Amino acid sequence: MEKLRFVLPNAFTSMNFLLGVFSICWTTGAFGSFSTADQIRMGAYFVILSALFDKLDGFAARLVNASSEFGAQFDSLADLIAFGLAPAFAVFFTYKMYAPDWFQNHGLLMIVALAIYVLCAAMRLAKYNACDSDTYHHHFSGLPSTFAGMINATLIVFLNAKGVFADSSTFLFWLPIIVFVATGFLMVSPLFLPKLQPRKNKAFNIFQIVLIVLTYVAGLLFYNEKIPFILEYLLLLGACYMVIGFGVGIIRRKEIIEEAKAEKK
Repeated sequence: MEKLRFVLPNAFTSMNFLLGVFSICWTTGAFGSFSTADQIRMGAYFVILSALFDKLDGFAARLVNASSEFGAQFDSLADLIAFGLAPAFAVFFTYKMYAPDWFQNHGLLMIVALAIYVLCAAMRLAKYNACDSDTYHHHFSGLPSTFAGMINATLIVFLNAKGVFADSSTFLFWLPIIVFVATGFLMVSPLFLPKLQPRKNKAFNIFQIVLIVLTYVAGLLFYNEKIPFILEYLLLLGACYMVIGFGVGIIRRKEIIEEAKAEKK
């Protein structure tokens, strides 16, 4: 009976793992034989769903006091699939499907970009488990893989909906590759990003809650292309969080490191 309490958090982790696997299946067309849905959008949607449910395993573990080393390693493996491989496949196959001639001539570039992103995601998750999970309680060291996956999945769907991949001569055509590689390097960067946590300022806490609720609503409705401004909202929110968050992290870098050292003592 004692071991049964570990079932709940690991069930949520299993769900995230499978969402990542199913995302890859959608993106590569493996599910195309029994669905007419846009395979890139559905693949991205499963990445978004995995991101929305990502914290449930940790919450469940704390709720039933069932944290374990197995759970931590399983969670990282699920994150690698859902936020490393799945968004990488989404970017790779979008170019392959919608810009086949360009892809034929730049396949090596796409392979290198995919390799950089996936490798950085793996290193970021390994670094978190080995070094950061017990060091920085109020900040992320580097861009979380969850966030990187969401940004890339949303951006590729947004630009595809705008018909960007029909013309390889525009800057926007190259933007997903730039963001793809940049978010990869940001995952392993030493930059600090504030976590979404309760603060002393009540007004700011309410603001955070409203944004989180809106994000969950937008994420759950992501698959429906008839609902306006969902993609724009997610991209704007993500861009603002990165720019402002990393800016604050740079300004307060010394203070953040000193706080972490003091908490260890």
